[in-house]
Amino acid sequence: MSGQAAGRPVPGLEHEKHGGPGTLIVVATPIGNLEDLTLRALRRLREADMILAEDTRRTRKLMSHYDISCPVVSYYQEVERQKAPDLLRQLRSGRHLALVTDAGTPGISDPGTYLVNQARENGLPVEILPGASALVTALAGAGLPAETFTFIGFLPPKAGARKRQLELLKFRAETLVFFISPHRLRDELEDMLSAWGDREAGLCREMTKIHEEFLRAPLSRLVELAPDKSLGEATLVVRGSTVREAEVSEGIQAHLVRLQGEGFSLNQAVSRVAKRRGLPRSEVYVLAHLLNKKSN
Repeated sequence: MSGQAAGRPVPGLEHEKHGGPGTLIVVATPIGNLEDLTLRALRRLREADMILAEDTRRTRKLMSHYDISCPVVSYYQEVERQKAPDLLRQLRSGRHLALVTDAGTPGISDPGTYLVNQARENGLPVEILPGASALVTALAGAGLPAETFTFIGFLPPKAGARKRQLELLKFRAETLVFFISPHRLRDELEDMLSAWGDREAGLCREMTKIHEEFLRAPLSRLVELAPDKSLGEATLVVRGSTVREAEVSEGIQAHLVRLQGEGFSLNQAVSRVAKRRGLPRSEVYVLAHLLNKKSN
């Protein structure tokens, strides 16, 4: 294959010419629809001496679809550190290694970060190929504010640790993005609803596939719509808090206490404070319970 593409040198091939080290090629692969593989990714996979795959079975399906002939070896999270020394030796010897995961971009809640860091620390070339991403696709499809957002990834599988992390995220103002395992979808939606109140969210499943689904609704509605077991991993985009932690102040506390002292119930006091301050009722309700816990 020519070392020129559209009048420019092809990254990585210059090392072959000069007998230098090979390149670690980090390749984003489709998250569903196989047509989402970029032309550059297709070329680099064909040029690679070996493909490192999180799941060799899934990667071989992609290779078969595009008639890519190349050795494939298993490279998943549990063996990252164990296999890294040998892979670095191969890179030093001039071999080009392509790194892929099941779907999307390596290193984004998938194996890859350790090997990339090791290659860079050893002065070996690393080439990152952009491409399909569940994170970006979900953000674009959910229609929630995306000027600032934080990618959380997967929450802890154990309920206690998960609820503690949700409490830490309660007052984050930016949009939050999560990956959710199929067997924990309903539980995690219920935990978010309990911790944060009824925020607007976008649940994105089977993106780019035949049964693609983008659901935009409050968390309470998503809990109702969520299946007991999803077909695959979901991506959830949740609107950030409109209540800042600093606003849990003596002013709001005094307002709630005064109204309850005048005979209003907790629900009535929350409604009046929310209306007066222009805050979501669900979030003021959460704050009221936090204040009651502190006072007790």
